[in-house]
Amino acid sequence: MEQTFGDFLVSNFNQFWHFTGFYNATWQHFVMLAVGLFFIWLAIKKDFEPMLLVPIGFGILIGNIPFNTEAGLEIGIYEQGSVLNILYNGVSAGWYPPLIFLGIGAMTDFSALIANPKLMLIGAAAQFGIFGAYMVALAIGFEPDQAGAIAIIGGADGPTAIFLSSKLAPNLMGAIAVSAYSYMALVPVIQPPIMRLLTTNKERLIKMKPARAVSQNEKIIFPIIGLILTCFVVPTGIPLLGMLFFGNLLRECGVTTRLAKTASNALTDIVTILLGMTVGASTQATSFLTAETIFIFFLGFMAFIIASASGVLFVKLFNLFLSKDKKINPLIGNAGVSAVPMSARISNNLGLEYDPSNYLLMHAMGPNVAGVIGSAVAAGVLLGFLA
Repeated sequence: MEQTFGDFLVSNFNQFWHFTGFYNATWQHFVMLAVGLFFIWLAIKKDFEPMLLVPIGFGILIGNIPFNTEAGLEIGIYEQGSVLNILYNGVSAGWYPPLIFLGIGAMTDFSALIANPKLMLIGAAAQFGIFGAYMVALAIGFEPDQAGAIAIIGGADGPTAIFLSSKLAPNLMGAIAVSAYSYMALVPVIQPPIMRLLTTNKERLIKMKPARAVSQNEKIIFPIIGLILTCFVVPTGIPLLGMLFFGNLLRECGVTTRLAKTASNALTDIVTILLGMTVGASTQATSFLTAETIFIFFLGFMAFIIASASGVLFVKLFNLFLSKDKKINPLIGNAGVSAVPMSARISNNLGLEYDPSNYLLMHAMGPNVAGVIGSAVAAGVLLGFLA
């Protein structure tokens, strides 16, 4: 029987309807769309790390527009050959994080750490959150490689979390990355209550001596010595630590200013956009909304709390062995996590809250940049043991 024009229109409309997001949507898609909008709201209205949360939030919207997965349209982030899948290779293959570390190195001044090397110990102490969360994740029932990838969230370092999870637990990478960046953005909310709880008013008023001046030669030598010392211990950390110290050498050597500016500005911005958007898009509702994801967010939160508390408590313990004129303000202990420079700003803001003349920012930058190195070293250790 010959098909009428009306039947033809109805057939084509039905076919079109089956391709629309309205037809393919589930309640999980709307939950994730709400999460994406919430991230964008936090970034714009609350100014919580907009450089991270706007790309991630919009990426969540992109990744959760429903479509017919059986049609072979090559538009989804997990469909081989699609544009999003090609961009996502930088996450899944782990080559966005080293580029981010190159930019971090190029924009970071390590003077505070060079002037007062004992602040490195605070950054190391804060990594206890990583290994504490690792043990808890094992106890809950995660496999060792999955537990290691989840635990790195405690370092509050999104690129490191992505790099390690891409090697150890690719199937959990979306949840781990979103969790890590979420807690990085929520540093101003999470850390101050911990710092107030663990310190006394007398301790908050401790004034530290101004750091000594650091010579240009020291700044040039530091990334070279830092690379050799850390990577001889954990060669598995070369992709992150190598790029971090290389970027810092570009900044400090004085003859590669253009390269340093490119690495710290244009290159970092481009990679941040692509990384944030693709990480957000990887949170497709069908694979993201699981009980496993809830456990990951819980463990990440716990790791972040332990890391922040460990830094503060370590300073309190360390002060028992220091003379009165050399004591460290425990408010800079939270900066041992590698959320640069957010944690250092929190230390400074809280110090000014109790004493308007007590500026802690430069002191807090020491453990803060040490935390960047420490989280990369911790990732190298976990990768060396578990890969």
